[in-house]
This record gives sequence, C-alpha cells and structure tokens, in this order.
Amino acid sequence: MKNWKEQLRFDPIHTILLTENKAIVYFIKKDLLEVKVESINILWELPEVEKILRKQQDNGSWKYSGGKKDIRTQENYNQLETYRQLGFLIEKYGFNKKHPVIEKAAECLFSFQTEEGDFRGIYGNQYSPNYSAAIMELLIKAGYSTDTRIDKGFEWLLSIRQNDGGWAIPIRTNNAKWTDVMDSEITLQPIKHKPFSHLVTGVVLRAFAAHPKYKVREEARRAGELLSSRFFKPDKYPDRHTAEYWTRVTFPFWFTDIVSSLDILYYLGFTSKHPQIKFALKEIRSCQLENGLFDLKLLKTKDKDLPLWIALLICRIFKNYFSN
Repeated sequence: MKNWKEQLRFDPIHTILLTENKAIVYFIKKDLLEVKVESINILWELPEVEKILRKQQDNGSWKYSGGKKDIRTQENYNQLETYRQLGFLIEKYGFNKKHPVIEKAAECLFSFQTEEGDFRGIYGNQYSPNYSAAIMELLIKAGYSTDTRIDKGFEWLLSIRQNDGGWAIPIRTNNAKWTDVMDSEITLQPIKHKPFSHLVTGVVLRAFAAHPKYKVREEARRAGELLSSRFFKPDKYPDRHTAEYWTRVTFPFWFTDIVSSLDILYYLGFTSKHPQIKFALKEIRSCQLENGLFDLKLLKTKDKDLPLWIALLICRIFKNYFSN
C-alpha cells in the first residue's frame, strides 16, 4: 500500500501548517504527523473558545439571535443554536464531558428528548431523525456513549427507518407543508414504503459511526450501502435536492456531502476497495489545487480557516482509507 499522501495530487500539509490557527496545527500534528502533542485541554483555553463559553446561558443553552416566531419558538431556536455551538467545541477543540460547559449543554439538549427517544422541537412537534441523530453524534463524541438516553435514541432511530433501510423526514414522506404541520398537535408518522433520503440517511449514520456498539450493526452497514449508492445523484426529496450539494461542504458537518459521507463510511467498515468509495475518493482527488487545498463549494463561511479545516478532514479520510 502506498503512503496515503501519494494518493493525493499534492501534499497539503505544508500549506495547512502555515496557519496561525492553533487548533488546526494541533490536529495536523496529532492525526496526520502522529507526533506527541500536549493535552487537548490547551485548546480549551484559546481566546476564540473563551468567547463561545462566555455566551452560554444559565440553563446550558446558547441563545439564537433572530429567528421567526412562525417557524419555531425561541426555546427551540436555542436548541438549534446549542447544537451548533457544541459542534464547534467538540469537533474543533476536542471538548468532552469533563468540562462543565459540556455537561450543562448536554443536559439542556437531553431535556428535549421525548419518551419515544427522539429530540424534538427543531421541527416543532414533528419528528426530525436528522437533528435527533446529529445531536446524538455530538453527545457520543463528548463521552455519553454509555448513557441510557443515547440507547433510547438509537432504538427510536431504528424504529423509524423506511422499509428500504434508510431514513427520511416524515413530513416529506407525507407530502406535507412545513408551515401546516410545525404547530400541529399531531406528530406525522413516516410512510415507510416511500424511498429513503440520502440527505437524512447521511446525517443519521453520523450517530451510528460515532458509537462503538452501534457502528457495527447490520442496519448501519445496510444504510451505508444505500448512502454510497447515491453519490453525486439528486435526492428523492426537495431539501438540498440537486446533485451539486454533494460537493457543498462545511465543518463541523451539518448536511450530507461527499466529505462527511466518506468520513462516516470508513467508521462503518467500508474500505477503499469498495467501488463507490474508490469512485468518490477519485472525485475528491480531482478537486485538489496545486497549493494542496480543495476546490469545493464552502458553506457557512464565517470561519476564514474553513478551507484548511476541509483539507485537514480530507487528509484524515485518505489516511484512514490508505493506511490500513
């Protein structure tokens, strides 16, 4: 097997290491160069991190600025914002439940979990397998993998699958309008004979990929095959429908794109010999620029270092697939 960097057109590490972003440099050294690094706690004291921490409210949430009252309540906007801020802390700075901020935020998010097991409110009283799983993913990465509430969430996710083995948003399978059902007292059930959504399935699988027990479930593997079968194809439902969304990326992961999909499928046991994985890696390689970065459409671009984060993620992906 060749060195993983030889699988790329250009070596991006030199370019990435020119950054002054200490978190990116930390993970380059730890994950790619495999040199000894200090405790992750040094990232917890960075000025940009302290800025996030100062804005946490007493109940563990972060306040969402703006929003439309006819879409969701302030409380549920705050749930969304808390998920977003946790993504920064956990994915970019390695936070875990040893930090009291994470513990408070986790309990805040768990307060939105229903008796059924899903996390509700971001879609009003409607099911959201995507946001439920995305919240679970972060909580698992923060150290809550053995929490019974996480098991309850997985039980619900497994119960709400489409008949084909993937997931879709029940609102969409019912052909309902968001504005008509967000405030409804009736929670729409999925019409399970309808096809899965790769957008939703890719997000749900992030929770499975993060969990040591559930990532080896046959249901996860089956759904992973479904996800890979849709690479660079349109979704079956209107949300982020067109094929171009496969190459619209961001970090922390939010939607399903080719980078997030390659990342999770590795942890579900897929290898570079899988035809669809091989195809996707080739497409990513073709997007690389001479400076080592990647010509992909970046979303949520307030972070000026997002191109470097994406390059770091892609390097991790190639290292995973070509070093084992």
